[in-house]
Amino acid sequence: MSPLYDCRDEAQLLAGMRHARQAIGRGELIVMPTDTVYGVAADAFSASAVQRLLDAKGRGRQSPPPVLVPGVRTLRALAAEVPEPVERLVEAFWPGGLTIVLPAQPSLSWDLGETRGTVAVRMPAHRIALELLEETGPLAVSSANRTGVPAAIVAKEAQRMLGDSVEAYLDDGPSQKGISSTIVDATRLVGSDDPVIRVLREGTVSRDSLRDVLGDLLEADRTDAASSPFPGGIE
Repeated sequence: MSPLYDCRDEAQLLAGMRHARQAIGRGELIVMPTDTVYGVAADAFSASAVQRLLDAKGRGRQSPPPVLVPGVRTLRALAAEVPEPVERLVEAFWPGGLTIVLPAQPSLSWDLGETRGTVAVRMPAHRIALELLEETGPLAVSSANRTGVPAAIVAKEAQRMLGDSVEAYLDDGPSQKGISSTIVDATRLVGSDDPVIRVLREGTVSRDSLRDVLGDLLEADRTDAASSPFPGGIE
């Protein structure tokens, strides 16, 4: 059985972080805590590791995973453009429970699946997740569960579902929120005659909070994951 490290214990935290870094470097999967729910993570720049993540969850390439980043600088490196309204969203809600879909930097040498040229990016508000991201770089991360089953809010739930498909489990107690991130599609802010931002999934950040920041740039109240250019992570 793959080990589970109680990161509330300093010795186990150090051992678990070391094991997690090594596993990511070898193209293996880990489960990590975030501020929303537990996530299963892989090196975003390893196509085989991303495929291993999709296989572990029972998903196909048509559902590519979002990417967690340690800060805004990495967002700018991954996205083709970061429009001013997105800068406002980042200032208001990062680190935190908002995932933003943007056109991806075309020079990126990665394969997350059928992304249609986009990337979904989030900076989590969790000390362990951020420390790991600072050391590993961007991670492809999806909720730690089998597809169709509720996302794990404690590490042992994730371990029960994913078993030995994951190399190491980092346990930091129950998730702070237990609700998945809100996902917004900001791709139409780039090169579109109708620049709006759509809510693809409402989660920890409310639509009202988004409207306070975006005003009329937020599309009329509807949630439309089906037509998203980046369906990954929407469960």
